[in-house]
Amino acid sequence: MLKSMTGFGAGAAEDDSYRVLIEVKSVNQRYLEIGFHMPHKIDAFAEGMKKKIKEYVSRGKLDVNVSLTEKKDKTQSVRVDKNLAIAYHKALNELSDLLHLPRPDDITQVAAFPDIIKVEDNEESFEGLEAVLAEAMDEALRNLTHMREEEGANLKQDFIDRLERMENMVERIAGLAPQIVAAYRERLQKTLGELLSAEEIDQNRIIQETAIYSDRVNFTEEMVRLKSHFAQFRKILESDEPVGRKLDFLIQEMNREINTTASKANNAEAAQIVVDVKSEIEKLREQIQNLE
Repeated sequence: MLKSMTGFGAGAAEDDSYRVLIEVKSVNQRYLEIGFHMPHKIDAFAEGMKKKIKEYVSRGKLDVNVSLTEKKDKTQSVRVDKNLAIAYHKALNELSDLLHLPRPDDITQVAAFPDIIKVEDNEESFEGLEAVLAEAMDEALRNLTHMREEEGANLKQDFIDRLERMENMVERIAGLAPQIVAAYRERLQKTLGELLSAEEIDQNRIIQETAIYSDRVNFTEEMVRLKSHFAQFRKILESDEPVGRKLDFLIQEMNREINTTASKANNAEAAQIVVDVKSEIEKLREQIQNLE
C-alpha cells in the first residue's frame, strides 16, 4: 500500500509510576530524519525509540514530542559533608583563640554554614518506563501509519487518473504520425510545383525524400517506451515496499521520451498534446515527492 510522508499520530500509555503521551508528526524529506522533544533526563531512551520508528517509517522528517508524568512521589535524602563540617569547626576554634572569644558550643552554628548540609533528590531508576514508552510509541506510530496510508490511497487514485489521461494523449500523438508524413509530402509537392513544371517533378525523388523524412520523424520507439513506463508505473503502485524513489526515476524517463517525441513530431497539434502530457508528468512528479 502506498504511504504518504505526511501524517500525524498520537499514543498514550501508563503504569503505576508513569504516564506517557507521544505525538509524532511527519513531513516530506528525502531521507529519514528524526527529532525528539522530551525531558533531558530520559534522553537515554531515544535510541530505543528510533529503532521502533524505523520499523514503521523509512523516509520523512519526523518530530516526536514525548510528555512524561511521574505518578510516584520523589524521595529525598539529607547529606552531611563531614570533612567540611570539621574544617569549619576547626576554623571557628582558631578564630576563638585568636580573638579571645567563647568557643562555639551550638551545633546549629556550624550547620548553618554553606554546603554543610545538602538536601538531594534520590537518583531515579526509571524502572518500567521503557515498556510504557514502547507502548505509547507503538500506538502513535500505528495512528501515523494509518493516516499516511489513507493519504497514500488518495495519491494512488490521482496517479491512476493521470496515467489514463496520458495514455489517451499518447494514443492521439501516435495517431498523428501518418498525417505528419502525408502533410510533409503535400508541402514538398506544392513547393516543387511552384518552382518546376509538372514534367520536371521527379515523383521518385518525392517518394525518396518523404521516406527519409518519415524515418527522421518516426517516434514509434518513444511511444512504445512511454507505454512501457506507464505499465511499470501501475505495477509499482501495487508494491508493498516504499516506492517514492522508483517512481521518481520513472518520471524522469517519461519526461525524456516525451521531449524526444516533441523534437521529432514537428507538428502543431502534436506539440500541443506534448505540452499537456508534460503538464501531467510534472503534476505526477510533485505528488511523488509526498510518497515514502
